[in-house]
Amino acid sequence: MVRVIPATTELALAILLGGGLGAGMWCISATLPSWRTRTLIQRIAPYIRDVTDRGGTTLPNLVGDPTAALAGGICSVWHRAQNRFARFIGGSEALERRLAQIGRGGEVASFRGQQLAWALAGSGAGLALAAVLVAAGRFTTPGALLPIVGGVAGAVARDVVLTSRARARIVRIEEELPTVLEFLALCLAAGEGVYRSVRRVAGTGSGELTRELRAVVIEVDTGSSLADALTAMTRRLQAPVLTRAIDHTVAAIERGSPLAETLQAQAADAREDAKRSLIETAGRKEILMMIPLVFGLLPLSVLFAIFPGITMLRLGF
Repeated sequence: MVRVIPATTELALAILLGGGLGAGMWCISATLPSWRTRTLIQRIAPYIRDVTDRGGTTLPNLVGDPTAALAGGICSVWHRAQNRFARFIGGSEALERRLAQIGRGGEVASFRGQQLAWALAGSGAGLALAAVLVAAGRFTTPGALLPIVGGVAGAVARDVVLTSRARARIVRIEEELPTVLEFLALCLAAGEGVYRSVRRVAGTGSGELTRELRAVVIEVDTGSSLADALTAMTRRLQAPVLTRAIDHTVAAIERGSPLAETLQAQAADAREDAKRSLIETAGRKEILMMIPLVFGLLPLSVLFAIFPGITMLRLGF
């Protein structure tokens, strides 16, 4: 007896097999070194972007771009699609703030391009799931919305990842602040100037805050004053503890106050804030730890206590 395969099942199998073949060929082509070489325009773009693209509306070809292995016209079409998606969605102050907090300020178009890539990946996953449902004969009308739902979920997931990364980096910066302030106070007490102390800390440390201090040193070397560079750093990161410490430090620099004592006081305040935040976090975690206890261990204990009695009643003892 010959079994007739429906046309929809054949189409679903073709999509699955063709998608798998295409993904495999894409992975193979992505490893070719000749297509991963950056052009001269892409190499010099970061150094002239403040002149050519102040709004950050064009997309540079970053390392790790998922289309870096695609040659010629396909790559240019992808970049045009990314730029149009960035202009369509637009930027926002919240997005620019989060990008600055992870150290990627001014890359709104790049983030929108990544968001588009995640949305396309989600749509592809939804389409593959719909094809599996068709091949299994369980496809229903709501299944047609799976590609759309997957695309939206991919775009939202990329935004959530950005938010979590920004929050985690700000937390690390606030944790490093007391140590950096004490190091600055030690350098000042040893007789070095303010800028030399900041340069020494920026060159010695390896954390996120010292990375921001390196950017401050570069701004000072290119013509900005130290107070303006530090204030710009606080506006870029928008970390309350860091902002308060830098404001007091800048005020001490402008008024000629003893800076070493000011930094030591700010370091002590930062440690107190960290201690208070730790206590608050412990309080929240304590409540979260009650969830498995109340909904897991307690019902299981009650079950172990009641089940023998129920069994004895059923047996008639």
